[in-house]
Amino acid sequence: MSSSPTVPREGDAWWGTEAHRTYLHDDAARQLSFFRRSLDAKGGFHVQDFDGNAIANQPREIHATTRMVHSFALGNLAGFPDTEDMIDHGMAALWKRHRDAQHGGYVAAFGPDGSIADSNKLAYGHAFVLLAAASAKNVGHPDADRLIADVMEVIDRRFWDNHLGRMREEYTDDWESFSAYRGMNANMHTSEAFLATAEATGDMDFAKRARRIFDFFVGEIGATHGWRLPEHFTQGWQVDPGYEGNPMFRPKGATPGHSFELARLLLQLREMQGGGDAQLLDWARHLYARARADGWDWKRGGIVYTIDPATGKPLRRNLYWWPVTEAIGAAAAMIKAGDDHADDYRMFWAAAERLFIDTQRGGWRPEVDDAGRPASTQFTGKPDIYHSLQAALLPLTKGISG
Repeated sequence: MSSSPTVPREGDAWWGTEAHRTYLHDDAARQLSFFRRSLDAKGGFHVQDFDGNAIANQPREIHATTRMVHSFALGNLAGFPDTEDMIDHGMAALWKRHRDAQHGGYVAAFGPDGSIADSNKLAYGHAFVLLAAASAKNVGHPDADRLIADVMEVIDRRFWDNHLGRMREEYTDDWESFSAYRGMNANMHTSEAFLATAEATGDMDFAKRARRIFDFFVGEIGATHGWRLPEHFTQGWQVDPGYEGNPMFRPKGATPGHSFELARLLLQLREMQGGGDAQLLDWARHLYARARADGWDWKRGGIVYTIDPATGKPLRRNLYWWPVTEAIGAAAAMIKAGDDHADDYRMFWAAAERLFIDTQRGGWRPEVDDAGRPASTQFTGKPDIYHSLQAALLPLTKGISG
């Protein structure tokens, strides 16, 4: 598999050049080629090792199924060939495997044999079902409207607290709440799904819901916490600074990668509204500046995983692929909004190229050790395409969201 030209040296013009567009196109092509091999004829998608081979006996998690649909829909919109079968396959897995026909909603995982591996129903997973459905609608998939209607009925009945404008978190298969936890991550991805659905359907009520999420987590919480975003809350929506859960999805502390991600989503909403909302731009600038100052590792490159939300000091210095992809996306969105972050953008891509991008096999390595070598302490194989494909494709679009 051929490799792209490398990221240019600091100071060299790159943003908007033909070399820049070729670089992004080639990286996206490698990723799509790698993950096409994940299709499992028995249902869903295999988890793949570093070479792209299927790893046996791995559950098919809902965020992976949905992100595959979303990502290959993005590839389709960008003009890449051979995307339809992946979208069809993922949509079928969502309806026939993840969907609970008895109780409603979508289970968190199924096994390679099709049996339920995790029957819990999470706000995080349902947000991604909606994102997949909206992306499928953007490419004209015949089952998209059915999926949007079904998952929104569940979101409105079980998860969305219309009084507060936020999502409740998690239930058992028969809708018993099993924790008092409330979190930013599921709400952030719900805002992403709402924006995508607004674009796909033309119904701007979804964008208004996203704005309510932003008003709380950014305008209220971010503004009063030095633009570092606490991740974890009590059932009454009080910040829970001592909480520590799943090390990947609910680590202790604040996550600079999420601040970059939210900055991009704020600018997506601003663009959808015509570009005149100065408050959204101001919030995005604050989040971006704080995440860059706290998160960028000047010694190793990359974005540290978590920080102390009170001081900004690193809590977990692990270098994963997804935070730098979100830094890339945020820098691109800031450039499109008129701010000069071309040097940051080049710097983030240079770190990604050196640490994570696998130009020979395709896809991005998910983590590296302190010496910059591929590691497997947190992830199994190459976990999914979603973050890294967006890093390659979103800068190619005229707007922020496409």
